[in-house]
Amino acid sequence: MQASGEIAGADALPSVPLDERIQALDVLRGFALLGIFLMNVDYMVRPLAALDGSVPANLRGLDYAAGWLIYTFVQGKFWTLFSLLFGMGFAVMMTRAERAGRDFVRPYLRRSLALLGFGLIHACLIWGGDVLMNYALVAFVLLLGFRRMRLNWLWRFALLLFLVPVLMSAVGLATTYHALHSSPAAYTEKMHEREQTHQKWLTEVGAAEQLQRHGSYAAMSRQRAQDMIKSLPWMAIGGMQILGVFLFGAWLIRSGRMVKPQAHLPFFRGMLILTLPLGSLLALCSAWCGVTTIPGASTLRVGIGTSLMDIASMLMCLGYLSVIVLWLQHPRGARVLAWLAPAGRMALTNYLLQSLLGTWLFYGYGLGLAGYFSRAWQVVYVLVFYILQLLLSRWWLSSHRYGPMEWLWRYLTYLRQPIWSSSPR
Repeated sequence: MQASGEIAGADALPSVPLDERIQALDVLRGFALLGIFLMNVDYMVRPLAALDGSVPANLRGLDYAAGWLIYTFVQGKFWTLFSLLFGMGFAVMMTRAERAGRDFVRPYLRRSLALLGFGLIHACLIWGGDVLMNYALVAFVLLLGFRRMRLNWLWRFALLLFLVPVLMSAVGLATTYHALHSSPAAYTEKMHEREQTHQKWLTEVGAAEQLQRHGSYAAMSRQRAQDMIKSLPWMAIGGMQILGVFLFGAWLIRSGRMVKPQAHLPFFRGMLILTLPLGSLLALCSAWCGVTTIPGASTLRVGIGTSLMDIASMLMCLGYLSVIVLWLQHPRGARVLAWLAPAGRMALTNYLLQSLLGTWLFYGYGLGLAGYFSRAWQVVYVLVFYILQLLLSRWWLSSHRYGPMEWLWRYLTYLRQPIWSSSPR
């Protein structure tokens, strides 16, 4: 493989040879694809309007078990892991630019603009649950405000940004609870408001289900565009958490911990012992507080459960990361996890393929099979298709250097045509 020179021009950075790639990042991306898929499939089978981050109250048996397990051990953990990896990618690209004496800002701006374009297309024309656009918008803030932050402040500020929305939510919940229970009139009014909100939600969900089952592609695309516009105000809070996770991921690279993990094994062992048990405990407490909710009728107990799950998601994400890194240090573990790496190298392509296939299978303008996939069968579908993606990614990268979307993304970043086929060894 060529180590550099595949892209000419002043802005181009020497590409990382495949044998010098940070293998853990590819493996983690492949692992994150599975978790994201397990969450997103339910957001494809049901309309986005029907989802509130909880387990549907009507699930029973295996469907309830699948929903409970995903709520407890998957929900929130894998968008966090993907965000960590995005921050790591930012730091890798910046570090390579510094070492090569090349410009970093212009290629990264083009990279972020290209990702924003992919996200807009994905959100409006394929599936409304897009995360790429959010990542691209936060990437601009990451570039403008935190590129030169001192290393010892990076992880502290990252955790602060992540926790501020959690604390704001907790304070708002406590204030509302106190106000309601200190005034009987306010409590009665709030209960009436909740009932109205719930009835409005039921109407919106019914209309969304009809559109998803019977609407044309053009009608669904219009709805997706409207949903995207409505979601923009929430980016202020959600974007703060994403930025915090980005920064922590950048710190893991800039501190050398993810670049040479074998030199930092005590750190990863300590992080595993600290984060995974505590995060799992908080997640179980959140599930005990309530895995089902009634939209518009949140209680103090459910609100506490939501806040606990926010913290648990970050802790468990770091625990999962530590398990992968430590397992990679053992030959048997490295051989098993190596199967995830090709899918991770094609993470953007695979993410979009999951959306394309899911909407074609479940939406009315495709096969319209949403009603045949209960929560348990969704898990089966995800596992089967994910295994196919592992095999297809391995096959594709045996003769190509990048996945199709990764190739296009790199082309738009450097404005030079990357190598398409793998170089002979």
